[in-house]
Amino acid sequence: MPRPMGSPVGGMKTAAKKGTLKRLMKMLFAEYKWKLALVIFCIIISTVASTSASLFMNQLITKITAGVETGWQTAAVGISRLVIIMGCIYLSGVIASYIQAWTMASVTQGFLNSTRKKMFAKMEHLPIKYFDTHPHGDIMSYYTNDIDTLRQLVSQAIPSLMMSALTVIILVVYMFYLSIWMTLVVFFGVLLMTLAIKKVGGNSGKYFIRQQKALGKTEGYIEELMSGQKVVKIFNHEEESGKAFDKINEELYGEASKANSFANMLMPIMGNIGNILYVLVAFIGGVLILLPNVHNLSLSGQALGIATVVPFLGMTRQFTRNVSDSSQHFNHIIMALAGADRIFELMDEEPEVDDGYVTLVNAKEADGKIIECEERTGTWAWKHPHGDGSVTYTKLNGDVRMEHMDFGYKPEKIVLHDVTLYAEPGQKVAFVGATGAGKTTITNLINRFYDVADGKIRYDGININKIKKDDLRHSLGIVLQETNLFTGTVMENIRYGKLDATDEECIAAAKLANADDFITRLPEGYNTMLTSNGANLSQGQRQLLAIARAAVADPPVMILDEATSSIDTRTEAIVQKGMDALMKGRTVFVIAHRLSTIQNADVIMLLDHGRIIERGTHDDLIAEKGRYYQLYTGAFELE
Repeated sequence: MPRPMGSPVGGMKTAAKKGTLKRLMKMLFAEYKWKLALVIFCIIISTVASTSASLFMNQLITKITAGVETGWQTAAVGISRLVIIMGCIYLSGVIASYIQAWTMASVTQGFLNSTRKKMFAKMEHLPIKYFDTHPHGDIMSYYTNDIDTLRQLVSQAIPSLMMSALTVIILVVYMFYLSIWMTLVVFFGVLLMTLAIKKVGGNSGKYFIRQQKALGKTEGYIEELMSGQKVVKIFNHEEESGKAFDKINEELYGEASKANSFANMLMPIMGNIGNILYVLVAFIGGVLILLPNVHNLSLSGQALGIATVVPFLGMTRQFTRNVSDSSQHFNHIIMALAGADRIFELMDEEPEVDDGYVTLVNAKEADGKIIECEERTGTWAWKHPHGDGSVTYTKLNGDVRMEHMDFGYKPEKIVLHDVTLYAEPGQKVAFVGATGAGKTTITNLINRFYDVADGKIRYDGININKIKKDDLRHSLGIVLQETNLFTGTVMENIRYGKLDATDEECIAAAKLANADDFITRLPEGYNTMLTSNGANLSQGQRQLLAIARAAVADPPVMILDEATSSIDTRTEAIVQKGMDALMKGRTVFVIAHRLSTIQNADVIMLLDHGRIIERGTHDDLIAEKGRYYQLYTGAFELE
């Protein structure tokens, strides 16, 4: 990445990865090429207008001096013409500044809008593993703090830096035009400013990226604490939580203080150097005027006099102010690039790999054959293209088999060992075991949230690695222990399971889950608005809605992960009837701690440390008098 004039060499490299600014500008210009061209044109016009004052002063003093000698009648015409010209130049500068500000506001908000869309689209294609390993508050910080740094960069820092750089270039030309000697004096002052920027700015840069990371960490902790506030209060954990927050907050305070201390230190240093330079130029200019033997080297050919020194002093003040402003803009750029780095880290995350090619299609049966069709028939089939160009169809029945399956969230730590099982269409398979035994992991593998390390999972005889993930998950319904409801009506939350479901289908699903009774007693029934993950409902009511959501999807395979764990025993008995109706004719995987809910399962798998140690029906396992018998009789308890 090229280093702009006066930028901190170490600071920019520390704060941002190589190529971040280039990538950011490429994204910006790709979307708003013509608008940015207009902005650049307006910056040039307004900059030229603002820097013309010094030359105007030079010409005005020259004409006034001439008027003293020739008479005001002669000089008035030239002075009036000069004032009119400068008035037109300033007016054009004002108009250009207005157009620039209006256009840049449109570009900035449009760019932030499109960037947020890209981030969200990328986030939706990330694997579950990403969200399991990143604090949610830190992810939210991408959309707030990091995006806001881009707003400052695009709307303020970059346009101001361009204007300052252009101003400096124009002023250098003007200075050489008036006096080369005094220009060299100004360059000496600029050298001191550059050294200050390198020293102070280089230190501020490395702390800005630490500040952004600490800010994301702080927001992650706050989000976690807010969602668990009831637990904090129940266990009187306020003091400990406060200490933990103070520690994280102190880290943020330290990084932010260091970053802003160096950044705020730079402006006074630059201002004082500018003041010293102003006095030095005035002194040397006065000395040169008083020395008759000194020839004024300049492009204008003018003799060194008041008409040269006075406007030059104005240029010196404007020059040092712009160099000083540029140093401040670099701090904003460094902080913005720190935020951009985090955004690009999200956008560069490896998306969820989907190399499947078997799809799920509507089908109907005719003459013993499965035929693909457009209309919805209630019958589904797997469309399996082959290498020779042929296509075969397999009816979706819900036959799931696992063969010698090994898996570990980390390659070096296997959590499932040689798991083999089968679930035929319509069977109910239950998993029992202590926390961490691998029950939920098995269901995660069926959904392909993770891929097996060894072995195979076959769905209707097809390796699930060959099935497109969207189609695979479309054929599965799942009710989790942790219920997630979204802002919207009760009806909309049920319809989440099947977006094209009619109101009648949603109501039928609610009745199947025995949720209709409490829904109709809500203030607005099915149109009752839910917020904050259904905070106005009880935990059991939220769970009933989750079951209704799965029911409306009407999938052939159902996964119930502690689906009734948050429902009291009385309600569970009511729900269980609806669950039995929901599970009828489907392949069902059930994870349960309450053994009473799985006694009617076709097969029960008892897992221990990732291995199936017992399997069979409830009666068979009781007869064996093994671990399951001990659990059922209370001789052994799940941890």
